[in-house]
Order: sequence, then structure tokens, then C-alpha cells
Amino acid sequence: MSDVAIRIENLSKQFTLGAGKVQHDTLRDQIAGGITSFFRSQRSASNGKPHTFWALTDVSFEVKKGEVIGIIGRNGAGKSTLLKILSRITEPTSGFADIHGRVASLLEVGTGFHPELTGRENIYLNGAILGMKKTEIARKFDDIVDFAEVGRFIDTAVKHYSSGMYVRLAFAVAAHLEPEILLIDEVLAVGDTAFQRKCLGKMGDVARDGRTILFVSHNMAAIEGLCTGAQMLSNSRLVHSGNTADVIAAYLSSFQISRTSLADRRDRKGDGDLIFTDVEFLAETGTPVEVIQSGRDMQFAVSYKSSKTDLRNLEISIDLFAQSGQCMLILNSEMVGTNFDTIPPTGRFTCRIERFPLAPGQYYLTLFCRVNGAIADWVQQAALLIVEGGDFYGSGRLPPSSHGGFLVAQDWNLEELTETAAGQTLVTPLTLSDNP
Repeated sequence: MSDVAIRIENLSKQFTLGAGKVQHDTLRDQIAGGITSFFRSQRSASNGKPHTFWALTDVSFEVKKGEVIGIIGRNGAGKSTLLKILSRITEPTSGFADIHGRVASLLEVGTGFHPELTGRENIYLNGAILGMKKTEIARKFDDIVDFAEVGRFIDTAVKHYSSGMYVRLAFAVAAHLEPEILLIDEVLAVGDTAFQRKCLGKMGDVARDGRTILFVSHNMAAIEGLCTGAQMLSNSRLVHSGNTADVIAAYLSSFQISRTSLADRRDRKGDGDLIFTDVEFLAETGTPVEVIQSGRDMQFAVSYKSSKTDLRNLEISIDLFAQSGQCMLILNSEMVGTNFDTIPPTGRFTCRIERFPLAPGQYYLTLFCRVNGAIADWVQQAALLIVEGGDFYGSGRLPPSSHGGFLVAQDWNLEELTETAAGQTLVTPLTLSDNP
């Protein structure tokens, strides 16, 4: 018997931008589809042929049973499209993917759930889709509900669930109903930090049970900790495959060699009401610098442009990540109560930090902007920040990169403990000159 769980050969997927469904299931869909098709035909007549692009191009690799494979790459590389093809949500344009085993997938919030059914009914529905008997589902039911922490709402229609409740239950179902192959996209980012840790622990348990996992994530620490191998996609093609550490190194180095300006980056998300165009690191004098020293005052300066003249309720976030993918520092305007009343069409946000607290090393910046609750621009790995050792503590000693990721002010003292005849403990603070 073959030990291959997934075999992919020359898999390609082409999309046509603006193309709609050909088949309409209801009268409402037919009416809406007819109106949409009319306007599309008008645009096509004036703008020429519809634009097509390849989300995947000639991707080939094998995954053996029991392997945990990380799928990494920048936004738009084709990772989610690959999992959707493996989940039979969409069909490839060419090539094929053979899957040997029962598949459960968690690709986006609410995948596989019927909004009108309750949580309880959706658990049984998903189990039936996986080919499980009712007795098997019932045996796992309590574990699923306990893991998802939705016991109070288990008999409520899931359309009333928050996104966090949705993803907790969806992950619990996918992980507990004993699929032979588990496909997971970045959807875990919807949950809070405690839930993410809980999910990663469960995925480790699933992997130790000998089941096959394909895991898409931008969290390199999770990829490195969980995966036995990795595949890297770039611009729809498979460019690196093999040992997890080697593939992660190739992924991280791809950002360092990129010379694409921030304004020209295409792997961004958002409606474009505001676009980040540049980011600079400024020394305490206001001079642009390439390298920041620990313990020195500095500023992040993020330039932008906008075609809007009435932007309101802006939230700007600068997130710093270690090369492992671990978030080290979040600078967020809303979190500190900063309100931007009037936003000019072009400008620059600055964020000043006293005594920059990160240890020596290389960090990646992710830039994020929300306008009136909607994401305007979101660029991951927007810039590389190099931090050199500085006299953060004022001791004349420079902390090494192995010192840990974060530096904090510290105050050390020494106290002498002596026990009295009555059994009490006396605490005597000692000055430096008193130290033996």
C-alpha cells in the first residue's frame, strides 16, 4: 500500500477577474446574475477582454502519510488557492491532485457550516460529511464543545455567532472528528492568543497521532515548531521545498533581496482608501538611518497617499516581528487613544519611541490602517529593521542578540533575611557598599 497521502502534479489554476457564476440556483440569483452580466458586458465592450491571472502554475509535490507540511509564502502567492483545490472547493485549470484519505479543512471562518443550523446540528452535519457514523460523532461531541468553549450557545443558530466563536467551533470540529488529512489556512489568526496556543497544541496532538496536516501560516515560529517539512510558493509557483528550517530561511531572505518600493507592492490587502508609500527610521535628531540602536530614542515615519478628502476614524498600527514570525511589539494609535481629526491627501504618520527596547537582531515591520472600521491598507513585511546593540541600561554593557527579544528597565537590590528567636523573619535592605 502506498504511503503517499497527497500527490500533486503540474497543478495550475487560472482566474478571470470580474467573472461571475454561470449557473444560478434561485430566481433571485438569476435576476442578480442577469443584471451583473449586463454591466460586465458593457465594461468588456469598452475595456476589452477580461483580465486573467494564474494563481497557481505547474505546482508539483508529494506529502506522505503522517507528515506535517507547512505552506509558506507572501500574500497572493497561491497558498489558499492550493488548499481550496485540495478541499474540492474549486477545480484546477490543469494538472491534478490525488488525495488518499478523509479530509477536513478549515480555510475561512464558517467553512462547511450552515448558518441556519445550530452548533450542535453543524457538528453532526460535518461529521456526516466526513463519513462518520452518528455514534462516532456522539462520542466526540463533548470534547468538541469543551474545546470550542461554546457550550452555552451550542443550540443557537451559528449565524448569530461572533467570528471568534465560529472559528473556535470550526477548528474543534475539524481537529476532533478524526480526519486522516487536515488542511488549515491562516484562519486561526481570528482567535485570541490563548486560543491560538490551544489550537497549536491540538495540532501537535493530531500530528503525533500520525495524521497528515497541511498548514498555511505566516507565523514562522509555529511552522518551525509543528512541521516536518515545508513548501514555499512565490508568484504562483513552487520555489522551495524540503527541510523546514531551510525553506523558512529562503522565505525570510526573500524579503531582504526585494527592492520593490512600498508604493508598488501588490501583495497588500484593503480597499485602498489610504495607501502606505514609504517607511523610514529616524534617529533622535530626526535624521533617516538604516540601523537602530537599542536604548536610543527613535521614530518610525510612515508616508501615505489617499484619493479621499474626508477620511475619519483612522487607526494606524506598526507591528514588529522577529524572523521566527513571533510578534515582538505593536505600536497602535487607537490603543493609546490618539485620534486623527483631519487627514490631508498626502502626509506622514510618525511614532516616537523612547529608549527603543528590542534586543539586537533583524525584525520585520507590518503596516496596517483601518478607516471607519474597514481595512484601508495592510502590508506584511513592509520593511526590514536592523537593530544593533546599544547601552540600554546605562551600564556600559551592550546586550547580545541572545539576551532575549525585549529589553526592559530593571532595578536590582539585595536584602538580608534573618530569623529571630520568636520565629519571625527580618528583612534588611543592603546597599551596594554593604554587600559582602
